[in-house]
Amino acid sequence: MPDRPETHPPGAFARYWAAATISSFGATVTAVAMPVLVVQLLAATPLEVGLVNAAQFVPYALLGLIAGVYTDRWRRKPILVWASVGRALSLGSIPVLWFTGILQTWMLIVALLLFGAFSVFGFAATQSLLPRLVPRSRLLTANARLDQSDAAAQTLGPTVGGALVGLLSAPVAIVVNAVSYLVDAVLVAVIRVQERPAVRTRLDLRADIVEGLRWTYRQRILGPLTVSTHVWFLANGAAMTVLSLLALRALGFTAYTYGLLLTVFGFASLVGAFFAPRISTRLGAGRTIILARGAYPIAWLLVVAAPGTAAGSAMLFAALALQGLAMGSENAAEQYLWQTLTPDGILGRSNATRRAGNRTLAAAGALLAGIFVGVVGERPALVPVALLFAIAALVAWASPLRHRTDPHDGGGPEPVSG
Repeated sequence: MPDRPETHPPGAFARYWAAATISSFGATVTAVAMPVLVVQLLAATPLEVGLVNAAQFVPYALLGLIAGVYTDRWRRKPILVWASVGRALSLGSIPVLWFTGILQTWMLIVALLLFGAFSVFGFAATQSLLPRLVPRSRLLTANARLDQSDAAAQTLGPTVGGALVGLLSAPVAIVVNAVSYLVDAVLVAVIRVQERPAVRTRLDLRADIVEGLRWTYRQRILGPLTVSTHVWFLANGAAMTVLSLLALRALGFTAYTYGLLLTVFGFASLVGAFFAPRISTRLGAGRTIILARGAYPIAWLLVVAAPGTAAGSAMLFAALALQGLAMGSENAAEQYLWQTLTPDGILGRSNATRRAGNRTLAAAGALLAGIFVGVVGERPALVPVALLFAIAALVAWASPLRHRTDPHDGGGPEPVSG
């Protein structure tokens, strides 16, 4: 069986893109509503905020490697459909519990654990199905289009989310995201794509997991990229936990102002994603990633230095804009490298393996940040965050990514055993 199908169904990517865009808009509304629900309505402690932020990532540590194996064994479209349905039901339980008057922080954590469990399978299938929908030559552009939609959602969604929270309440705003996942499921279900289950000569779960781990961490280009990204997620999980506490509690941002902050981040991501194909074509995918990762420590040092004044709030907005530009610029390049260097038969495992590590470390970062903020305060807690972002950039810079200008030199994926 070839690693890539030779034909791609017409209109499939358009439906896939629409589904991803709709669920992205829903997710950005929840990005505003969830911190407001936790920090203001449930009056959670910093530790509880960290636990809530970590909850949706914990299933990646428990299920990530197994999800990768079954994503390579099963057809990927049905996985996507049922994962979206599961996420809709998990999120939908939160407003139901709130309006019945029984929602507590531990219940929210359980709902997010379920949400994360469905997301483990959903994201593994999402990144593995795309090469079946578009030709290899269009993967960079397709990933950039998805990033642009996500960034556009992050630009408009937080403003809408902040308004919804202010007018209707945070639990009502979460309903929007639950509905968006149901629409996502319907759109993906009607996609026509020729999927052939990967040929398996064995049913040894452990051997399949080991093969995925070996490829993810020992491939000469993707291995260092994986380590750099792991460190990045550790830093980002901590950073976003501290950000919600700093903005909503220390600086006294309203839900609407917090939404505007995330809107600035989203708009900057949109700009970065728009230019991402040109930047990657000019610099190469590896150098694009390195350049972007050098911007993150600068952004969070700006947050550390921001005083508790109007000027400090402006610095916070500027820092999130820089973070957004960096993220928008690098993500398509990173996905392109994974999709072009990895054989289709191991793509589900490689995607799930690295995402398991990423989300596990994001959960650890969120939890540690919640503890650290309770001890030293918001701004001091961001100093090690900036240091971790700098380490992530240095790992990428010290790897073969620095010398790579073309995403793939040989015209096809390297053998798994290589």
